[in-house]
Amino acid sequence: MWKKGSKRKADETELSDAGDAKPTKNDKAESGIQLVFELSKNRKVSVKTLGNKILVDIREFYTKDGNTLPGKKGISLTLDQWNILKEHMSEIDYAIKEES
Repeated sequence: MWKKGSKRKADETELSDAGDAKPTKNDKAESGIQLVFELSKNRKVSVKTLGNKILVDIREFYTKDGNTLPGKKGISLTLDQWNILKEHMSEIDYAIKEES
């Protein structure tokens, strides 16, 4: 069972630095999309950096008010995970051929 965390009081430096700035979900300066490949109308694969990590992101997108936005459905693979997936690609292809 998950335990509810306790709130902590902000120290003086956090209070003085807070100002009027609102916290953002993602820091755009730290993340950068390098490549994007469209798999279908609503699915894309992108290679991006987040901090010092390179990620392969496979995600569904949706359109809201004319803007294409990333959805919750998707997965981000680290380079280690991506390389493991690539190593097993021939086995995956074989399993697909057997099923079809």
